[in-house]
Amino acid sequence: MNNTGLFEEFPEVSAKQWKQKIQFDLKGADYNDTLVWESLEGIAVKPFYHTEDLQSTITYPFSSARKWHIGQTIYAGDSAKANAKALNCLEKGVESLMFTIPNEQVDFKTLLHDIDLESVPLHFNFQYLAIEPIKNLLEILKGKNAKAYLNIDLVGHLSRDGNWFHNLEKDHVILEEIHGLATTHASVSTFGVDIALYQNAGANSIQQLAYGLAHAHEYLNHFGTQNSFPIVFKVAMGSNYFFEIAKLRALRWLWASLASEYGIESDCHITAIPTKRNKTLYDYNVNMLRTTSESMSAILGGADTVCNLPYDAIYHKDNAFAERIARNQLLLLKEESYFEDVSAVANGAYFIESITEQLAKKALALFKQIEKSGGLLSALKKGSIQQKIKESAAKEQQLFDKGKIVLLGTNTYQNSQDRMKNDLELYPFVKTQPRKTLIEPIIEKRLAEALEQKRLDDE
Repeated sequence: MNNTGLFEEFPEVSAKQWKQKIQFDLKGADYNDTLVWESLEGIAVKPFYHTEDLQSTITYPFSSARKWHIGQTIYAGDSAKANAKALNCLEKGVESLMFTIPNEQVDFKTLLHDIDLESVPLHFNFQYLAIEPIKNLLEILKGKNAKAYLNIDLVGHLSRDGNWFHNLEKDHVILEEIHGLATTHASVSTFGVDIALYQNAGANSIQQLAYGLAHAHEYLNHFGTQNSFPIVFKVAMGSNYFFEIAKLRALRWLWASLASEYGIESDCHITAIPTKRNKTLYDYNVNMLRTTSESMSAILGGADTVCNLPYDAIYHKDNAFAERIARNQLLLLKEESYFEDVSAVANGAYFIESITEQLAKKALALFKQIEKSGGLLSALKKGSIQQKIKESAAKEQQLFDKGKIVLLGTNTYQNSQDRMKNDLELYPFVKTQPRKTLIEPIIEKRLAEALEQKRLDDE
């Protein structure tokens, strides 16, 4: 924290003196039992933090406020309709477009018609892997000075689906060709790393960071020979406000540390979106409070793009009203709450700095274990990553079931008059689809699913 000289006339108070004062005020109650609690990651959280807690040798690759963009996801099943929606969203305050590309029939010329490619960053989520469509896209972007993120993530697809797009060899051949084409464009990024999957499946923050780093390392191993290696991390933001701020800060430091080992000085792009894990079917308006808090963590943690989640996303198809509310939440944070100007406010906060350091160091140690055992792909094949995530998810689920993790309106203060059975346009629970896969897929699951299924049955 910067020394402003405002408190020079006051005597310094050590951490030991503060603790003694607190202990006296507790009137015999035990300090550790009463005021120290343990996070899901096993980190002991103290009631106060002091400059003595900052003994870190970590130099963070950020020191000033970062400009962040308001993102909007758009499904591009119909190119013309998706383009119309994109232009409308841009008029309403969206600054970055995130297109989901479901098949090879998408017409990129129609999709990007009239969009100012120089000022609007484009993110793509391809649900297939093929060269020709991406070659066509890059041809349209040629000479436009457009910033585009292709987010090609073979490992992420394998983790989520259990299989490669085609097979190991063919997928890598296609990825190499796409990367070769993308490198001819100065502002096009090839690789994406989907850390959100781990969070939505129940991994704790340390696991998310370690698995995300090992995930990115798989690409560095194959392609990390250039001086620059632009990469996008997609991160799901949980409800532990300060820990989530620290998680993004730790991620940026971890990536900078790993990239430096390859002689690369390249920052990462972090795209943040609220988690689905704590979202609820009943009393769904509370989801707006959750997504606001999670978006705030994303901004203060240093995310580059923040894309909000509509309050009804788990059970409704595209809903113009819910999307407008989600967009306006971010606009209020940026324009009315001045989060555009104070995104570096977390710098120097003793608590956040301490948690950042602990998360980063513990995640780095876990990452080294993974690499020593053969890397992420090997761990996924053995099933060890999946098992660790299941154990973490079970621990969190148990706390929820006992009411120690509270979701208002769901496991606390239920409204017995709520009825949802006739409002479900989407199936909001884990879908089971028995089939043969190369590895066990990592499955996303919300905390409230079992409880909600029982309530639906009782309606």
